[in-house]
Amino acid sequence: MREKVEDFLNFIAVEKGYSGNTIAAYQNDLNQFIAFVEERGANWHTVDREFIEEYIAHLRERQYASSTVARKIAAIKSFFHYLVNQSELKNDPTATLDSPQVRKRLPKTISREDVERLLAEPAKSTSAKARRDKAFLELLYATGLRVTELVSLNLDDVNLASGNVRCVSKRNKERIIPISKRAVRALEEYLRKGRAQLLKDRDEKALFLNHRGQRLTRQGLWLIIKGYVRSAGLDQDITPHTLRHSFATHLLDEGADLSHVQELLGHANISTTQVYTEVSREHHAKEEDKVAHH
Repeated sequence: MREKVEDFLNFIAVEKGYSGNTIAAYQNDLNQFIAFVEERGANWHTVDREFIEEYIAHLRERQYASSTVARKIAAIKSFFHYLVNQSELKNDPTATLDSPQVRKRLPKTISREDVERLLAEPAKSTSAKARRDKAFLELLYATGLRVTELVSLNLDDVNLASGNVRCVSKRNKERIIPISKRAVRALEEYLRKGRAQLLKDRDEKALFLNHRGQRLTRQGLWLIIKGYVRSAGLDQDITPHTLRHSFATHLLDEGADLSHVQELLGHANISTTQVYTEVSREHHAKEEDKVAHH
């Protein structure tokens, strides 16, 4: 049984060109499924739809997130599909199986008050690094940039006079995003009194520099934000992406148009942006609740 899994993993690597991460996840998922099959003295030929439904129930009992269950089932479905194509099996027991419904986990956001607490942290110091951190936190929250987009910014991507930033997204699409006056001020401070102190090589184009004078990395930025989250006494789950989520939700809370928010976030599909309307609705419901109880 296990060698069939090896064959299948080779097939998806070579024929389908799946990424290493996907293959590792599939391998994990299928090994877990084989263990379940073997424990129950079954084999490929005796596994039927009911057996797989029993396995799904077993996964749910173990409290896996619904998105994880869906991925595990997807792995099993493509594996059986492969076995039938290879004439190892006549019938595919997963053919009529519905993919489990994934409840979309709503993006985690934080309140405006918590955003303010986070943004206030670096302002407690006037060192070059603190000015840099204040500038990139303000910029993250003002633009909703992805972390990779933020650390990829060069000096000439920022136009402080017209108050906007140029960003090239994952699909090489360029977007121009307006930035708040606060973010402009924080960037001016950093460019005037922070970046020069961090700079080692005059030709360095990166906007945000680390202590070695090189472009700040994603990991570096993560660690810095984690530090501020801790010192501000905020929920430890806050990530750089939380600021992107909060930016989108707060805009919608203020009545911004969905397609405008989609444009700012650089989403190819508006359906990706629509998730935020749900978060925004939840916010409104909570606020109304508060008012009603006072």
